[in-house]
Amino acid sequence: MAANQNREVSVRHVLSFDVEEHFQVSAFWSNARRQQWDRLESRVEQNTLRLADLLAQAQTKATFFILGWVAERHPGLVKALVKQGHEIASHGYGHELVTRQTENEFRDDIRRSKGVLEELTGEMVFGYRAPSFSITDQTPWALPILVEEGYRYDSSINARFQRSRKIRMQGCVQEILTAAGPIFEIALPTTNLCGIQLPVPGGGYFRLLPYSASRIVLRQFEKTGTQFVMYLHPWEIDPDQPRMEGAVISKLRHYLNLKRTEQRLKYLLRDFAFAPVVETIQPIRDMCQIPV
Repeated sequence: MAANQNREVSVRHVLSFDVEEHFQVSAFWSNARRQQWDRLESRVEQNTLRLADLLAQAQTKATFFILGWVAERHPGLVKALVKQGHEIASHGYGHELVTRQTENEFRDDIRRSKGVLEELTGEMVFGYRAPSFSITDQTPWALPILVEEGYRYDSSINARFQRSRKIRMQGCVQEILTAAGPIFEIALPTTNLCGIQLPVPGGGYFRLLPYSASRIVLRQFEKTGTQFVMYLHPWEIDPDQPRMEGAVISKLRHYLNLKRTEQRLKYLLRDFAFAPVVETIQPIRDMCQIPV
């Protein structure tokens, strides 16, 4: 599969993956507590390496937001991604929602994750994405703490859920001045589809909607020269993963169209141009001193 070689590239978008186990999603929290995780079947390495293979075929690089918990147990995976030229960023350590943490717990979580990832990669970790996009108005201390801990950008604001009324995004990338200094916010873009604001594409919405709908929406973004942020999880290309117990709606949302995700991702890589955050967003590239 050749990557965008025969198509004129007008906009390079952000491609990102939240690297976590299939049982670590917030919807299954009550049925898979952290103390149980090491006893559950791990599939994150095989799924992430499969994603890396797809990206290699498409000659595309991405940002992988990796849990520190996963990195400690799969150090070879992290090193393989770095060797292939992907950006490594933090998804926190234990997939604890930011809204469930105190300020000190949050600081410890992001510091621990950053330390694990930087030790494995030998490189600075610039980016962070909260589990389930859980930086909200309830956590006004989160962004300043990220700055204090050495992060340069955050990608935790999901406008679809209007979780942060205090942070008004002008476009999907914005520099935010906190008491501790500046940080760039990279929010999920939204579009109006039948009167509903949806973050297209990404996650469950990418699996729910036909690929043609995603392609139409993304072409509209490109017509205005607007970048968008695509996100998926390794478990979303794994239709054979063990089924977890949970609420009916949670299981429906989690397991919907898993058999179709990989092919849709191939179409996406064929039709659009992608790169990691630090290569795609010019102000962040400048701040992090990433060479062109």
